[in-house]
Amino acid sequence: MRTQYPLSLKPLCLAVLLCAAGAARADIHVYTNAADFMSAVSAPGIDTYDDLRVQQYGDTLLRNAGSYDYQAYSYGALWGAGGPGDYWLSNNTQADTIVFSNFSGGVSAFGGQFFASDIAGQFLPSGSLTLTASDGDTLSYALDGATETSFLGFVSTSALESVTLQANGSYWPTANNVMLAVPEPATYGMLLAGLGLFGLAARRRR
Repeated sequence: MRTQYPLSLKPLCLAVLLCAAGAARADIHVYTNAADFMSAVSAPGIDTYDDLRVQQYGDTLLRNAGSYDYQAYSYGALWGAGGPGDYWLSNNTQADTIVFSNFSGGVSAFGGQFFASDIAGQFLPSGSLTLTASDGDTLSYALDGATETSFLGFVSTSALESVTLQANGSYWPTANNVMLAVPEPATYGMLLAGLGLFGLAARRRR
């Protein structure tokens, strides 16, 4: 004989699983405020680029932000900019992009300060840049009138594959204080709760 319950677990399980699936599905959110970005992520690491100097580097640099490793790449070579006291990452050719990729540790959040620099590697006001994040899907965001403190961050519900930085004018794309992070534990908690209720319902049916 089947046992009846006042509240069926099936609709409840389906509702929670739908919420969990929504959290697990790749979805990229944009943050233009560093404090909001930091509140949405866990265990951030920062790369200040202060070990660079104003000079040309190769087309690829292997970097780390805290405990996370990543790669910066530009076809026409990367370039150290800024200084003294605060150095930045730029590139050698205006039309080329800077691609950040090969993130370690399940990184799903990427942010930093992005702006334009001139031929001498110094800040150029009122620059416009486009950043594109990819996690299987892509999302682009135009950062207009960028200053040295302009912040932009992406937070995805799945691991990031790359973030591309491109200048939208006759100047050089430049990055500083790049942050990498992982999702807040709440995202995983919702998924585990949904799976737990699903398992409980299956046991009750048996």
